[in-house]
Amino acid sequence: MTFALQGPPLEGTLVRLEPLGHRHAADLAVAAEEDRGGYAYTWVPRADEVGGYIDAQLARAASGRLAPYAQISLATGRAVGATAYWEPRSWLTDGVLDAIEVGFTWLARSAQGTGTNAEAKLLLFRHAFEVWQVSRVDLKTDARNARSRAAIEKTGARLEGVLRNWSRSWAPGEEGRLRDSAIYSITAAEWPERQERLERRVRSAAGALTPRR
Repeated sequence: MTFALQGPPLEGTLVRLEPLGHRHAADLAVAAEEDRGGYAYTWVPRADEVGGYIDAQLARAASGRLAPYAQISLATGRAVGATAYWEPRSWLTDGVLDAIEVGFTWLARSAQGTGTNAEAKLLLFRHAFEVWQVSRVDLKTDARNARSRAAIEKTGARLEGVLRNWSRSWAPGEEGRLRDSAIYSITAAEWPERQERLERRVRSAAGALTPRR
């Protein structure tokens, strides 16, 4: 029996992760067009491409390699971005998940810096380590993407190295080319400390959003 990748809904205090579907298309179309200045190395659809983007992610989900999510702001109830579990790997025992990647992440400009990304990572990592009991979670990004690398490093993930010509480039004008990918990870032994770090960030962000009397 092989592991069946299915991402359940996950909810925190700032964000709810819902399995991605076409019901999220209108919100994502708005979110993707807020400010595209930070998307140079990331796959973020244009407003008129969101339907095809969702179809592509659902096709990957049907193959068993991806569990895509919409990120829902609990303050507004609107989808403000996407993320996913990706590439489940079972090496030791059939049907037992050993490792998984978190990726395909993007957020609307207005949701960046609000704690949404920190809490989404907290929810995804916690489910992977504590429910699926994985030994490691991977994250990777274009090695040139300084903004993405900084966000990953804030989670406490460790840089393992840069793999050359490792995966598809999403940079404009680089269609059909490969990119160098910076590979990060968190292991099960590291998770308790990383969890505390992320929880502190989420509490701080949530406190900053609470109106003062």
